[in-house]
Amino acid sequence: MMFMGEYNHTIDAKGRLIVPSKFREALGDTFVVTKGLDGCLFVYDNEEWQAFEEKLRSLPITNKEARQFARFFLAGAAEVEVDKQGRILVPNILREFAQISKDVVLIGVASRIEIWSKERFEGMASFEDMDEIAEHMAQLGLGI
Repeated sequence: MMFMGEYNHTIDAKGRLIVPSKFREALGDTFVVTKGLDGCLFVYDNEEWQAFEEKLRSLPITNKEARQFARFFLAGAAEVEVDKQGRILVPNILREFAQISKDVVLIGVASRIEIWSKERFEGMASFEDMDEIAEHMAQLGLGI
C-alpha cells in the first residue's frame, strides 16, 4: 500500500481524530500508532507494523542504540480502532509526545502515515532546502 496526500483535521478534547476515508480504506478497522521521528506520530497498517516489528526483533540486543531504538517505537505503540464516525482515539501519551492539542495534519508517506500538530508541521515543512536534500538523496541512490 502506498500512502500519499495531506489532510487537515482537528482532534477533540477527548483525543478523537477523524482519519481521512482514503487512509481508512487502506488501514482497515484496527492499526498501530506510535511515536515517530521529527516529533510526529507514525501510523502503520497491521502488515507494515508486523514487518517493522520483525526488523526490530532482528536487531542485536547487545547493541545499546538498537535497544533504545526498539524501546522508542515499541513502548509508545498503541493499537487503535476506528469508531462508527471514522475516528480513532489517540492515547494521551502520544498526543503529548507530538504536542497535538487541536489542529492536526495527516500526511501519507509511502508505507506509513504521519500525524503532526499543525504548528509543528508548518515549522518543519518549509522545504526550502529541498535542492540540497535532493543532492543527498542522489548520493543514497535515489535520483530524480
